[in-house]
Amino acid sequence: MPASDLIVALGDTRYRVERPFGSWPQNAGFVTDVTVDARGHVFVMLRHDPLTQANDPRVVELSPEGEFIRGWGEDLIADSHMFTVDAAGRILCVDRDMHEVLICSPEGERLGALGQRGEPLAPFNHPTDVHVSAWGDIYVSDGYAASRIHRFSAYGVHIQSWGEQGKGDGQFGWPHAIWTHADGRVVVVDRANDRVQVFDRNGNHLASWTHFRDPVAIWGDADGNTYVTDMVPNLQKIGPNGEKLGRCRPMLNGAHGIFGTPDGDILLAESNPSRLTLLRRLD
Repeated sequence: MPASDLIVALGDTRYRVERPFGSWPQNAGFVTDVTVDARGHVFVMLRHDPLTQANDPRVVELSPEGEFIRGWGEDLIADSHMFTVDAAGRILCVDRDMHEVLICSPEGERLGALGQRGEPLAPFNHPTDVHVSAWGDIYVSDGYAASRIHRFSAYGVHIQSWGEQGKGDGQFGWPHAIWTHADGRVVVVDRANDRVQVFDRNGNHLASWTHFRDPVAIWGDADGNTYVTDMVPNLQKIGPNGEKLGRCRPMLNGAHGIFGTPDGDILLAESNPSRLTLLRRLD
């Protein structure tokens, strides 16, 4: 094995750290999130200051091998934060400071939106992340000027909101990222409180996981395991019942986004330095 090969382990699974993964034309933004569709196509979200930086694409699409396909979003997204892909291949993008979640085609066509663009508290107040559940509902973490989780139907109808500022069960300091599991769990990164909270699909608190320092991003696999990055920096793997299954340090300064590929690899969105890191599964 070459001296430069980096191998990390999450429980019994080992990965080779490969970085940077993929390439795209020069862009004034920096990597803030990553998501992967059913084809294995990789979508990279890039963050810009819309008042001072070039109006470059906010989303870059790569092939499964990391080859550049297209970029889009410069005329749609002002303040990129996090995003996700749903089962139909739609890309849902959190435009944080515009208080909106945009729903786009893989080619960047605007299909719809949640919230009112440029209007705080309708209902978002600088939202952070979004995920589409296996049962069709859409969950949004509203974390920079609110401490709320919002639930919408598959048709964009607001169903409920829960949470308030605080440290108790169901309260949040800073809900920064969100994931839903097929078994009905809604898992929320409560960043300022150094924990991850678990709810049922209706917002009832089930558990809190507290073994993190400044957790940031979240992703879940088909087996119900949850992967969380924090600013130690660590990547931790947590089982469906909250059991600690593994921990490693595959990034330099932390990862603001995480997502798995159909082949069992894991992609990390690193902002400093700006790049993608691929954890290629070996076992």
